[in-house]
Amino acid sequence: MDKEWMRFPRESPEYMKGVFFFLNYAYNKGKPEGLEILCPCAQCHNASWKTGAIVFDHLIGNGFEKGYNVWDRHGEGLSPMDIDGDTDSEEDELDNIDELLNDRFRDVIQEECGVNNGLSDDAKKFYNLIEEASQELYPECKNFSTLSFTIRLYLLKCLHGWSNASFTSLLELLKEAMPLLNVPDSYNKTRGMIRDLGLDYSKIDACPNDCMLYWKDHNNDISCHVCGASRWIESTTESGQTEENKKEHKVSAKILRHFPLIPRLQRLFMCSETTTSLRWHHDDRSKDGKLRHPADGQAWKDFNGHHPEFARDSRNIRLGLASDGFNPFRAMNLKYSAWPVILIPYNFPPWLCMKAEYSMLPLLIPGRDSPGNNIDVYLQPLIEELKVLWNLGVETYDASTDQTFQMRAALLWTISDFPGYAMLSGWSTKGYMACPYCNYNTNSIYLSHSRKVCYMDHRVFLPMNHKYRSNSRDFNGEKEFRPPPDSLEGVEISEILETYNNVFGKKQKKISNGPWKKKSIFFELPYWKHNTLRHNLDVMHIEKNIFDSIIGTLLDIPRMTKDHGKARLDLQDMGIRKKLHPKEINQGKDIVFAKACFSMTTNEKSIFCGVLKNAKLPDGCASNISRCVQLGERKICGYKTHDAHIMLHYLLQVAIRSTMSNQVAHPLIRLCSFFRCLCKKVIDLKDLDILESEIAETPCQLETIFPPSFFDIMVHLPIHLVNEVRMGGPIQYRWMYSPERYLGKLKGYVRNKSHPEGSMAEGYIVEEGLILCARYLNSGVETRLNRMRRNSEKCHPYEVEGSYFFPYIGHPIGGKKKGEAIYLDRNSKNQAHCYILFNCDAVQKFMR
Repeated sequence: MDKEWMRFPRESPEYMKGVFFFLNYAYNKGKPEGLEILCPCAQCHNASWKTGAIVFDHLIGNGFEKGYNVWDRHGEGLSPMDIDGDTDSEEDELDNIDELLNDRFRDVIQEECGVNNGLSDDAKKFYNLIEEASQELYPECKNFSTLSFTIRLYLLKCLHGWSNASFTSLLELLKEAMPLLNVPDSYNKTRGMIRDLGLDYSKIDACPNDCMLYWKDHNNDISCHVCGASRWIESTTESGQTEENKKEHKVSAKILRHFPLIPRLQRLFMCSETTTSLRWHHDDRSKDGKLRHPADGQAWKDFNGHHPEFARDSRNIRLGLASDGFNPFRAMNLKYSAWPVILIPYNFPPWLCMKAEYSMLPLLIPGRDSPGNNIDVYLQPLIEELKVLWNLGVETYDASTDQTFQMRAALLWTISDFPGYAMLSGWSTKGYMACPYCNYNTNSIYLSHSRKVCYMDHRVFLPMNHKYRSNSRDFNGEKEFRPPPDSLEGVEISEILETYNNVFGKKQKKISNGPWKKKSIFFELPYWKHNTLRHNLDVMHIEKNIFDSIIGTLLDIPRMTKDHGKARLDLQDMGIRKKLHPKEINQGKDIVFAKACFSMTTNEKSIFCGVLKNAKLPDGCASNISRCVQLGERKICGYKTHDAHIMLHYLLQVAIRSTMSNQVAHPLIRLCSFFRCLCKKVIDLKDLDILESEIAETPCQLETIFPPSFFDIMVHLPIHLVNEVRMGGPIQYRWMYSPERYLGKLKGYVRNKSHPEGSMAEGYIVEEGLILCARYLNSGVETRLNRMRRNSEKCHPYEVEGSYFFPYIGHPIGGKKKGEAIYLDRNSKNQAHCYILFNCDAVQKFMR
């Protein structure tokens, strides 16, 4: 049967006609239960009996279950060749190494190089791999070649964390036990073979003071033309004299590793497994007005409006850039900061685009110190490639159409923590004008006793007729009728910085230009000033800092609380909340501080900590939070960023409600609820309007409770997050969780601690080659692309038997065997029963 229509868009007439054909086939050839058949949609998974009309709606709305190409549940039998295990099925079980080499070295094949003369480096790699792929693993072996077996063996090493030495020992044992086995005899030879399947990288020398790169016109320079520092590390003898007798070997003082972006983007289209997914944002995305993907955001739509020619071809790539510094040595007491630059392609569907396997590492900026504002020096190679991809594009082969097209790419925005925001944007995130949205109109004051700048007066974001605007007693003693500050557009910023001359290098004297520290290198991109959303506020770090402030203040944890003696003196200087002012007793010898409305007794602190310690969370939702709660000392410490995310969203409200008065509990609960609603995967635009009005009022309520020292820049920034969601879509695509996990992956590549960046570069190249290989291996082989996670939603066929109230997703965790009974106590059974009543669609009509 012709089933090509199953690949068409679900709204197309061909697909709808095909669904009618499927229904007729199922009722005629299958075994329907009366008027019902099994629904093969992507949600029901052939686990629910539905009428034909309902099945039609499900297939139009959800599409067919992935992989259900043979309708064996609806009357279609397997072909004789499939049953007998004939040629086709045997070929499907083999690794497709020939197609792998064809896609990887397509350019080499098209050039038709000579056999011996004029071979490029890629051509030499190609012919070496062809030779390995043609060699039998052992005499008369039909299932594996030397190359395919080596790839599978190295894949196991990476999946299960074998050490390099153990891998070499395994190869030696295999050679000893099976002398005819044709495999490499060491880890280094195996890695070299896999490395040839990936793409290479280049090393660019840099000034040790971050002034310049030795490339292009300065490629042959031996010293920095800005500060005069030497390009090389000079080797000296014990007496301090330069060695002259030894063979000269120059070592670069600093090296930037550049992984060219263009060939990596081209390879996405050369692989038939990924080229179709790159058009998902245009062909298969739901367009019902809700925010599910960056393509649903206003920034994406504005970009299409400004550049209709670019938007005309859905294959053109939209990128997000993320960067952060990290210590690769797993030693917190050692100061070292390497800065990878990560690119995220947003063309992919939501379940792929944020995965590490689809992210790219174009630059690896070396440590030991953070580049700071000098990061623009290291971004130059990437910006040059982005200019080419925008202005001219590059000719690229599309495997899905078997044609070439002119591929273009554009950078939409950057992702970083708040200090990284300053490095990438050029706007200083410290001082009186730290907020990049409020810019020159940031409401800030300096607290002389706490020695910090606080950011208050959030009443400017309220409607003009709001009661808080005329309330002077509960705030700073003045009425507030100023309008909210206007944000600076990209064109305005470009005009402000048009004559600004960047000065880079650690030894160069910086010229102060107010809050601007430089003109960002991203403005060299022709489209950058027209981007609606250029730099993202990181919700991950904002949540962590706000949670730290709340917990430290409520539990009065030393060095974390915002309510201390200096904060009370600041209140006295400002002349507000006189009840909290310090009072002198014993003729001025002692000072007494009154209890604030958010202060808790010892018993209340025990209850508060007990709620967090005894909380039960789903497996994999967070780490063991109970270990972070110290009941004896009544404090919480040692939690990770994601733990703070979970506690802020789900647990903190319960603890606050159990111990706090309504005056304190209500605004804090509203703040927690705001973040929980903001982090939804699917967001309605109407909900954003409600969130925007709530977050404008919540900080004003907090201003009447907490001292000014509580309101650092992190407490102020949530006021702008709703607008960022409206512009860029759900925050899951624009926060630092995925880049931070990627940094942990790079940290695992470090083997030589003397050269951490070199280790990461070599590890990345090999991993990149393995990811490419994984797309051509037998579908039954476990790889990083299809490895079942601990909390996977996949299930085995025997797990779909039984009741059909719910779609069967997930699989049991642990060592439970099929058929082993699990008994619930009365309380757990009642909880499960209530969950079904409140969440089962079939029951909802009886509960109204």
